[in-house]
Amino acid sequence: MKILIINGPNLNLLGRREPGIYGAETFEKFLEQLRAAYPQVEIEYFQSNIEGEIVDRLHQAGFGSEANLRDGVAHPNGGLADGIVLNAGAYTHTSVAIHDAIRAIKTPVIEVHISNVHQREEFRHHSYISPAAAGIIVGFGLDGYRLAIEGLLRKSNG
Repeated sequence: MKILIINGPNLNLLGRREPGIYGAETFEKFLEQLRAAYPQVEIEYFQSNIEGEIVDRLHQAGFGSEANLRDGVAHPNGGLADGIVLNAGAYTHTSVAIHDAIRAIKTPVIEVHISNVHQREEFRHHSYISPAAAGIIVGFGLDGYRLAIEGLLRKSNG
């Protein structure tokens, strides 16, 4: 199974940005732990502060291309990932484009937020991602990514 984790704007600053909200661990260090915990899963990671790059990466994961075939065979869902874990950061609250990209692909997307966005500023209470996501995990810190992977694994096993 292949899972793509996509992090949006400012999440490249984890471990340095507002550690009281986001924790003191870098995502790169946490990613090492995730990969060690799930050796049977190919975990790919992508981070961008640019909305269009996130949309492009969702398209690639969902549709792939003829040049991106696994051993000459297209992936079962047509794309390059079996599941996507997405923390769109601030784009969660503003991006119709990311919403539309998720709706356009068959690959299931789990929306993750490190903090409980409903305990924060009012503008963070609305998500454009949630209506398009297969599931939502909010407020469990970095462990939310692990929970999302667990959910995708269970979903793929029927």
